[in-house]
Amino acid sequence: MNNRLFLSLILFCLFTHIIRTIYEILKHKKILKPDRLSFTLMFLNMVLLWTSWFLLCRLDESVLNLPDIIHWFGIILVAAGVILFLVALFTIKTLETFTGDLITYGIYSKIRHPMYLGFLFWLIGFPLFYGAIYSFIIAILFSINVLYWRHLEEIELVNRFPNYLSYKAKTIF
Repeated sequence: MNNRLFLSLILFCLFTHIIRTIYEILKHKKILKPDRLSFTLMFLNMVLLWTSWFLLCRLDESVLNLPDIIHWFGIILVAAGVILFLVALFTIKTLETFTGDLITYGIYSKIRHPMYLGFLFWLIGFPLFYGAIYSFIIAILFSINVLYWRHLEEIELVNRFPNYLSYKAKTIF
């Protein structure tokens, strides 16, 4: 593998994570109000983030010879992440511009942040599938970042919805 390409993909993934984190902080501080343009830009950023992540994991040459069950578990995590994300998306039918009531039905009756959970499954699943050591280490760091995005959203939801704490007590993640 070309070490430069692998390093470039790491830096690109890091760059896209930083962009998303800055966006989440600006939203949290009410400096930026989500609109169609910001959604489009973040959607493109996330497409680039995930595309570069999947390539990075595939090109990681630091591979462990893991048992087949671990590889299968990784791909099952990825598939579960895709399903969680899509079910959540089709439940709320929008992303950044949602202004309605707290959604507590469908997948949201069990999981507060199914999209973020799906992201975490993708982050961990792909390195497991490929047995990629460096990518797995990076996945742990990126997972912390995704948990930070979720934390900022939790603060906003607590402030926005009076019944959020009781909803939070009845759901996971």
